[in-house]
Amino acid sequence: MNQPNRYELYVLEDDEKFLTVNEDTKVPNAVTVKIVKQDHTLANMLRSQLLNNPQVLFAGYKVPHPLEPYFLLRIQTDGTITPEIALEQACTQLLAVISVLKAKFETQFSYKQAEGPTGGVTSVLDDPYGSGPATSWGGANRDYLDFAG
Repeated sequence: MNQPNRYELYVLEDDEKFLTVNEDTKVPNAVTVKIVKQDHTLANMLRSQLLNNPQVLFAGYKVPHPLEPYFLLRIQTDGTITPEIALEQACTQLLAVISVLKAKFETQFSYKQAEGPTGGVTSVLDDPYGSGPATSWGGANRDYLDFAG
């Protein structure tokens, strides 16, 4: 099979750098950042966070080949800050957003655990598969595929 081993997709080699910055000589205040052992998930989050910065004129990424575990992130700023500083700010803001999201998730998960295994009051919206005590199409012994009779 053509696919590389899974550990090669996320484990850095001894001589491998996680991030490489190449300055663009044709466009002012622009760099291309190569980030290895990552995919569309991180690339799209970074691009989106960079575009929230008003000093960033352009932010985009590409994954040259799906079997190669890296992406190229291109950043251009208006000159008031460098692209490297813009990337650092975007990473800091992204970490803050993720920590808030994690805290909200843990809070909601703790509420779910406090309610017990039944989850408190059950409604059709809370239990879309009909495994609760009563659903809109029958009794407790029916699931969402039991339409007949």
